[in-house]
Amino acid sequence: MSAVPATAPSTASIKVPGFWRRAIQHRSFVIGGVLTLLLILAAGVSLVWTPWSPYEMDIASKLQKPSAAHWLGTDTFGRDVASLLLVGARASILVGVIAVGIGLTVGTALGLLAAARRGWVEEAIMRFADFSMAFPAILSAIMLTAVFGAGIVNAIIAIGIYNIPTFARITRASANAIWSREYIAAARACGKGSFAITMQHVLPNISAVLIVQITIRFAIAILAEAALSYLGLGTQPPQPSWGRMLSEAQTMMFQAPLLAVFPGVAIALAVLGLNLLGDGLRDLLDPRLARAR
Repeated sequence: MSAVPATAPSTASIKVPGFWRRAIQHRSFVIGGVLTLLLILAAGVSLVWTPWSPYEMDIASKLQKPSAAHWLGTDTFGRDVASLLLVGARASILVGVIAVGIGLTVGTALGLLAAARRGWVEEAIMRFADFSMAFPAILSAIMLTAVFGAGIVNAIIAIGIYNIPTFARITRASANAIWSREYIAAARACGKGSFAITMQHVLPNISAVLIVQITIRFAIAILAEAALSYLGLGTQPPQPSWGRMLSEAQTMMFQAPLLAVFPGVAIALAVLGLNLLGDGLRDLLDPRLARAR
């Protein structure tokens, strides 16, 4: 009689009605979701409408205070601050999505390979991850800038490379725990190969961990992009960026302190929202915490 493989109890499976019922009662998830939605909404609105052109300078109207015409005032070049913030949200999301996508795709693949093959393959991948973590995003961007010049593309590549070892280590640790389960042994006994087991049993069971990590790394990517733009290594003029708005505002701290407050608050709220969303998802997707609630 042929053995029948046990069904893998996926920790990522979610009963939708029950999940959302618990989600709306979870304070961190709700607050984080609202703040993240506002970030996405700001970026989406900027694609079709802004109060003023974020690229149009009007020196005669520079450093105006908030008014009906300019809701958040104008900067040192007479540009509308509200418009700059809306378009800056678009740049932050673009960098976050692509950079985290690079880290997720490459890092998860390496982590799954390390857990499936073990031995020298796992050791080589983990040592590569350790080596990569020695080069923070800002340092990597400085090296890339020295060779290829400053720009948003190099910033994305630097942040993406910085994310790879994090996803690789988390994926490998989570996948190793799944490979030790009984249903994996049953699947092997039925003749399934490592690739099939990885795709059918391991990856679905660690997806919850990866989802939570995506939100956390997204927040870090926004911070890294702001820092790189502040240093002049990220988004380049005339494209608006929250980090460069802070850099331009530092020379006007006494004359117009609000120029630094608005982008600083935008960065803080975006990062706070994504971190709270990640904490909420971690609680909601953890099967032990889900049963306790």
